[in-house]
Amino acid sequence: MTQPDPAIRKYTQITISIAYFFVPFMASALNLSLPSIGREFGANIYLLSWVTTGYILAAAVLLIPFGRLSDIRGRKKIFFWGVTLLSFSALLCGFAWSLEALIFFRMLQGTGASMIFATGMAILTSAFPPQERGKVLGINAACVYFGQSMAPVLGGSLTHYLGWRSIFFLMFIAGLLIMYFVFFKLQAEWAEAWGEKYDTSGALLYSTGLVLFIYGLSSLSKWGGGKYLLVIGIMVLILFSRHEARVTHPILHVGLFTENITFAFSNLAALINYSATFATAFLLSMYLQVCRGYDAQIAGLILLAQPMIMATCSPFMGRLSDRIQPRIVASWGMALTSLGLILFSFLQGDTPIWILMINQAIIGVGISLFITPNNNAIMSSVSSRYYGVASSTIGTMRLTGQTISMALVTLVVTLIAGNIEINPVYADLLLTSTKVSFMAFAVICFGGIFASLARGNLKGRAGTLSESKL
Repeated sequence: MTQPDPAIRKYTQITISIAYFFVPFMASALNLSLPSIGREFGANIYLLSWVTTGYILAAAVLLIPFGRLSDIRGRKKIFFWGVTLLSFSALLCGFAWSLEALIFFRMLQGTGASMIFATGMAILTSAFPPQERGKVLGINAACVYFGQSMAPVLGGSLTHYLGWRSIFFLMFIAGLLIMYFVFFKLQAEWAEAWGEKYDTSGALLYSTGLVLFIYGLSSLSKWGGGKYLLVIGIMVLILFSRHEARVTHPILHVGLFTENITFAFSNLAALINYSATFATAFLLSMYLQVCRGYDAQIAGLILLAQPMIMATCSPFMGRLSDRIQPRIVASWGMALTSLGLILFSFLQGDTPIWILMINQAIIGVGISLFITPNNNAIMSSVSSRYYGVASSTIGTMRLTGQTISMALVTLVVTLIAGNIEINPVYADLLLTSTKVSFMAFAVICFGGIFASLARGNLKGRAGTLSESKL
């Protein structure tokens, strides 16, 4: 496929980078606002967690269907409508009159986010040649982490001075800017699977199975019937995989997992990494505000260490993955992240803040060592007609991992402290729950080292499927 001219590549990088800055910014800033949202609506910790989980649920179940649709109908088109939906649903979130309404509007945001994450990385991979891929993906990852870096400072200040609703109003304005760039500056389209039939039955089976799986998992701590939904969800996903093996144009080619060792184990490693690390910001935000008594602004400044390190290191790790096997770089990253999570399991009510910030930096270096090389391995292991599916698979692993991470925290807190509200009275119980959660995450992350190593080398690997094979 002929690469776009330099001007199109430049605006492609700018457009995707702006989107990948603001979407994670909003998610991270909202973590700091959860205590304020909980106080305003009088919510318990289980219902409050659905402000995050509802968003993730909607995004996760629609990523693969939208990824395949973008390969057929055009990635720019799906990206544009995703930005539009995310922006206007942010406006609705800003005017939410109840927690239930906020959760519903957050699910609309998740739908828009699924369209963005299903296409963004695929557009970058399509627009740039293979020898520049690690660098470009590294810059993109840096924008994600820079957004997360700004979230504690700007998000904490917005919450402190203007209230949590101001975060959504800012996202609406940013969305209008991104829509302008997509519509007027992104003068290219990519659809290598144009004209192929869309597997509607597969999309319905996949979405239904994943909804049941994620909702069942998230409800284990609250409702006994959650385990039945979890089992039914797994059964539907098994039925989906069998269906996909029989159709001519599946939404998710099963061979990507069964025959492509690099693709399969890189995605498994991503799932494990996100499962072990996503709830870190949630736990530390609760620890600093509830157990230590800091306001959202100060807590945000303390939480700045990890995303700042990630934003600084990611471009270099992207370039490194162009020269060194991603298996090696990413595995060291997973090991360093495991170390940081273990250290957090020893948190105390009077742990010095400088120690907490240094440990955040350790995890930040570990995650930046892992994420960009791992994404580079996934995108480089498939042919161009599957870039949309590969991009959306990465997003699915991320969001499903984030859901597992939040579900595990909710389960631990419920088992140790019960269905409590966000209140300093329960500081000791929340601290114990935080330490247990971090220990569980460390064990999960340690297991991910072996999944990362098992992928093998990317170049010249027999398990990597060629253009003719897939």
